[in-house]
Amino acid sequence: MRILGISGSPRQDEASGVNKLVRTVLEATGCEYELISLRAKKISGCIACLQCVEDNICKVQDDVTPLRDKIVKAEAYVIGAPNYYSGINAATQALLERWFQFRHQAGTLLWGKLAVVIGVGGSSGQPPAEVLERYLAYNFIDTIAKVTAQGAASCFSCGFGETCPVGIPRMLYGDDVKITPEMVPDVTRQPTVMAAAVAAGKLLGDRLRQGVDREAVTQKMMQAMMEKFKSSA
Repeated sequence: MRILGISGSPRQDEASGVNKLVRTVLEATGCEYELISLRAKKISGCIACLQCVEDNICKVQDDVTPLRDKIVKAEAYVIGAPNYYSGINAATQALLERWFQFRHQAGTLLWGKLAVVIGVGGSSGQPPAEVLERYLAYNFIDTIAKVTAQGAASCFSCGFGETCPVGIPRMLYGDDVKITPEMVPDVTRQPTVMAAAVAAGKLLGDRLRQGVDREAVTQKMMQAMMEKFKSSA
């Protein structure tokens, strides 16, 4: 497997804009890939036990455990998450917190790899994409493309979308909104977004076929991280 795809959406695949975009990017790479959904998986966040320090292996036993080898062996990642309160959902965050196991003792297992990140939100997909990029940067993984889209907020299907004063439909379409299937956002009906996903996949595939100088990528990411720390000091 060259590329590991991760869909962090809790929705069924056919209803998930995140899943659709992750799959589109993966298919466009022309490379061998595996797509994993975090839906219904039991994933704890990092519990700060530090038992991974000596061997870079997390000792918490849950659904991350069988994913570890896939994460380590993959040459690149395509990771998508939905917008939860201008961040990412709990399952995706918990998974990425557990990547702390790879950082100790100059653990180079993930350093210098490439990624494409995808964010989908009822209002904007930009916040989750930025959060994903930040998590990856701490493992010196270079995000070479970000794909963002507006997805179907839960307000469109909760049953109160037309009357709830703080619901997305009324915020977008006004107090007299009448929800129709045509107005519910679907990434597959957004040509610019789908084209961006295909372009991101092709870029990732081309980079992998050309060969990735992981040491050079690592140095670039380390330098960027050091500059970020300096600016926040």
